Amino acid sequence: MEILEYLKDWMNEHPLTTSIAKYIIWVAVIIGFISFLRKVLKRNLPDTATRYKSQKAIEIVGYTLIIFLSVTYFTGNIKDFTLAIGLLTAGITITLQELILSVAGSFYIFFVKVYKPGDRIEINGIKGDVIDIDSIYTTMMEIGEWVSSDNYSGRIVKLSNAFVFKGPIYNYSQDFPFVWDEFNLPIRYGSDIDLAKKIVVDIASESLSEYVNESIENWKQVVNKYFIEDAQVEPTLAITMTDNWIQFNLRYIVDYKRRRLTKHLLNEKIGKAIMATDGKVTLASTTLEIVKIPRIDGKDNA
Repeated sequence: MEILEYLKDWMNEHPLTTSIAKYIIWVAVIIGFISFLRKVLKRNLPDTATRYKSQKAIEIVGYTLIIFLSVTYFTGNIKDFTLAIGLLTAGITITLQELILSVAGSFYIFFVKVYKPGDRIEINGIKGDVIDIDSIYTTMMEIGEWVSSDNYSGRIVKLSNAFVFKGPIYNYSQDFPFVWDEFNLPIRYGSDIDLAKKIVVDIASESLSEYVNESIENWKQVVNKYFIEDAQVEPTLAITMTDNWIQFNLRYIVDYKRRRLTKHLLNEKIGKAIMATDGKVTLASTTLEIVKIPRIDGKDNA
């Protein structure tokens, strides 16, 4: 009894120290309870993902209680609950800023129509077809990496929606589902250039007529919607003289999903047509011209 009376008197004489001690005890109790629940969950939840999320949820609840206790305990008045809520909100915002950005990104994607399932995009250096969009992640079927051209790699990529605020987004199919592509043909000097031009232009015009007709109307809509100059969607051919050959550069428009196949078909048809000219047009390869052979004196000058 004397000890209890002594403690009571001491606590009355030292209210600040007593208040701090009580606060420390309460915090220790909360931390101990959190630790106990984490151990219980670790033993009873076999699934790793569920166990991880449950432990994180308990930690957040515990830290929330500590923040609320810290504010209300030292003020001694529940009227400061608004302040506690403000501090809690600030803490959650800082801790979960990536998650909050991801959720905000999902709304931004939906309302602004940045992209939708089925679009081919490139974001944060990752290229692929969008196959799903949820409140946190955009799921893509990856294109490229170790696979050449626009082929699927086989990997499914989940990317945080927060990246829509952090960098450029390249959309291959929105508004204008076509892209310009090109390739070079080395034509040997001495070939019939006019015949070569006719072969390339005729084959390109015939093979790409469907894409050209479809893209004309789409491009008109793009020009009307955006501040952009009109562009030529028909195949164009540019000729450059080089040291070794005459270089034909064919530029054309194509469906963004059929770029590789279209290039293959054009090369195949043009190659067969050139071979059918009986040498009037020939493809070139790297050649070396020796202007002068240095004289080698075989005599021993020693």
